[in-house]
Amino acid sequence: MKNNSRLVSILKNHQEEYLPVIPFFPGKEKIVHLDLSEKNKSLTPEVYQHLPAFSKFITHELNSHDAAYGIGGYAELRDIYSLSSLFDANNKSGERRLHLGVDIWGKAGMPVFSPLGGMVHRFGYNPAKGDYGGTIILIHQLEGVSFYSLYGHLSLDSLGNISEGKYFAAGSLLATTGDEKENGNWPPHLHFQLIHHFYNSVADYPGVCVEAEKNTWLLNSPDPDLVLKLMQYTIII
Repeated sequence: MKNNSRLVSILKNHQEEYLPVIPFFPGKEKIVHLDLSEKNKSLTPEVYQHLPAFSKFITHELNSHDAAYGIGGYAELRDIYSLSSLFDANNKSGERRLHLGVDIWGKAGMPVFSPLGGMVHRFGYNPAKGDYGGTIILIHQLEGVSFYSLYGHLSLDSLGNISEGKYFAAGSLLATTGDEKENGNWPPHLHFQLIHHFYNSVADYPGVCVEAEKNTWLLNSPDPDLVLKLMQYTIII
């Protein structure tokens, strides 16, 4: 994978232009950091391997901090992917456990907006347990450099009026988050990921990688907060 240092520099150059991906109002609402790594001792297998318990855990974390959303996950090593065979080892490098995007946890039906102008590159429904569910991938261009943004765990209704090549202006309503029946069997949330080079031709791109390969994958998926700009408001617990 090619070096993305120029893309990171360009993304930083245009940060003032990006519009919100979710309707968050600093000063009026709170957003709390959710640690889903093994460091969080309250997130046991008994919790994350059972959807009702996992959903209750997320809700408790938000309510206990009076937060509208929970956020986190970039470059985070997570045991929660053992819940699905989707992330099992398929080579000698090991199982996929390292998260490549940012998760924004909230309620089903949460509106999702395009932060900058872009066209639909791919879209589809990935229904396997642990997968994205409804997925939309936009292609953008800044300063002559193309890159992609991926939106996962969307409602099926979000895909109804989507077509490849459709253009979304910055700030346009793109989708809504799905419930657990349609989002890959997860508590409701948005998976947001930036991608420099898009190498496959399906409505998908890995959101989790093998830890031993993290440098390669993180190079192609830079920190989503370059566009989200939410960590500056996030309560770290």
